[in-house]
Amino acid sequence: MQLLPVLISLTLLLVGAAATRKPPTHLKFYLHDIVTAVPSSPATAVRVARGVTPLPHNPTVHFGDMYVIDDPLTEGPNLSSPAVGKAQGSYIFASRTDMALMLTFNMVFTAGPHNGSTIAVVAREPILDPARELPVVGGTGAFRGATGYVLFRTHSANDTTFNSVIQVDMYVRARV
Repeated sequence: MQLLPVLISLTLLLVGAAATRKPPTHLKFYLHDIVTAVPSSPATAVRVARGVTPLPHNPTVHFGDMYVIDDPLTEGPNLSSPAVGKAQGSYIFASRTDMALMLTFNMVFTAGPHNGSTIAVVAREPILDPARELPVVGGTGAFRGATGYVLFRTHSANDTTFNSVIQVDMYVRARV
């Protein structure tokens, strides 16, 4: 019988904590993955390792190709839009049969209300899918201990240069 008051107290505590939980923060911006330099921008994604097995759907891409990125993040889909930060990390073509990446990167915010904060993402990304959901695994600053998810949608892609613009919708909760 002494256990019942403890269980009731814990239940009320958990319900109260859930009721006061803030909704996730929604951030929307664009990621510019520039594999081939253009007059307005140097390459921001550089291949550092080349795989040996061509992928069936695109023989110019190989299983094991690895890129290091320092991609601009902007408010709008044009590279000349105001900057909000950079995506820094790497991606690897990690499937022998599909156009799928293993991504490991940080969204580093360099402007606006989240300046100096980061969000970490580690995920598999099937790049030909219309929308890709990626998990948020942490963060720093305003996003310390962040959890949530990111939705990637291809805004534009060039099959010759491999340059692309990705619309990013991010929903995060921080523990701060």
